[in-house]
Amino acid sequence: MSPNYMRSFSEGCLRPPTVIGQFHTLFFGSVRMFFLGVLGFAVYGNEALHFSCDPDKREVNLFCYNQFRPITPQVFWALQLAIVLIPGAFFHLCAACKSITQEEILQKSFYTGFYIFTVFLRIILEVVAFWLQIQLFGFKVNAIYMCDVGALEKKFNVTRCMVPEHFEKTIFLIAMYTFTVITVILCVAEIFEISCRRLGFLKTQ
Repeated sequence: MSPNYMRSFSEGCLRPPTVIGQFHTLFFGSVRMFFLGVLGFAVYGNEALHFSCDPDKREVNLFCYNQFRPITPQVFWALQLAIVLIPGAFFHLCAACKSITQEEILQKSFYTGFYIFTVFLRIILEVVAFWLQIQLFGFKVNAIYMCDVGALEKKFNVTRCMVPEHFEKTIFLIAMYTFTVITVILCVAEIFEISCRRLGFLKTQ
């Protein structure tokens, strides 16, 4: 590959064209993924093994855990991160293939509009993920979960289940909500920065 192509690839593919976009990439790629990958595994890694119901039988525990967790939080948040990355990754891939520089993204209306569209799309995806997280997990994890086991044809219809480390999970939920809000704020701020650069209030990089 030519040196110019490699330089264009590194600028277009690895670095967003704005300061806030670069900070968002650092925040998104480093802090958020580290928090999910390391701390998320520590909090949720053994949840299924320690989830117990009354009576403490494998079939009851498994049935109730599947009811309690239709999808595990780690899988949900990993899918969220991957899906939110797609619009920006697609844009930077196109920029790299067409040898578009950072300056061109901010100077040419078509490229600017395309980039802003991907940022808006990230905002929409984050908001949808925020709403889905509320529907799936709520804002608080209770120590006791009341499970409907009527489908197992037991003598009882509802049983009590103990949720392990419920307080830690509540803190983790709040942290993930906070990360989503911060990401949306950064995306809005990036659009504002692009507008200011286009209007001449800020110097281009």
